[in-house]
Amino acid sequence: MPRKGKYTIERQEKIMEFLEKYQEENLYSPSIREIGDYIGVPSTSLVDYYIRQLIHQGYLDRDEHISRSLRVIRPYDRTKTDHSKPISYQRRDVVRFQVLGRIVASAPIPVPGSDLTYYDEESFVEIPRKMFPETEPIDELFVLEVSGDSMIDAMINDGDKVIFRQASDAQNGDMVAVWLSDNEETTLKYYYNEGDRVRLQPANPTMGPIYINNPDQVHIMGKVVMVIRHL
Repeated sequence: MPRKGKYTIERQEKIMEFLEKYQEENLYSPSIREIGDYIGVPSTSLVDYYIRQLIHQGYLDRDEHISRSLRVIRPYDRTKTDHSKPISYQRRDVVRFQVLGRIVASAPIPVPGSDLTYYDEESFVEIPRKMFPETEPIDELFVLEVSGDSMIDAMINDGDKVIFRQASDAQNGDMVAVWLSDNEETTLKYYYNEGDRVRLQPANPTMGPIYINNPDQVHIMGKVVMVIRHL
């Protein structure tokens, strides 16, 4: 068996072993980071990739809207697992993004320009290339960490990391990273151009929209492509 398949099977076995033991002792499932620590994989996105494969194979189930909701459906049996479709992970198949900084998902707050580079080179996420469309221009993507809870109904929570595609304009209803140049503020919201003003709409029923009366100060930085949940 190719080495890449061996790594995948071994990690799947360890994940299932850890889940069964952890749930028996705690009556709830571990976090993605705890699973990663156990199997020796620091990338939460890669751990999530393995878990999605186990869900696809019928070993696990989870509620995508609830953290710590993994549930073992049946014991793992490597002799009966269908590996006819490659689900392996190789370094060349993974895209690494450095986390450039934070994006505010609440009321816009002043953020100095240097804040977008405050993370060091060890702050990164890794995503299997196959999770992106083949036509996706990878070199136009960047990652920011979310701060705030104005987008919770869009399943974006405080601490999540969001992958954006660079953009300078947007259509009504797009979820975008916005730089408000007059006030040097940044925020993550739904974008609506209402002619003489721009409405930045949160996805939280407890928060009202933000109206920008000078559309010229609204600069689109990027459009949301993918959200990496912080569990």
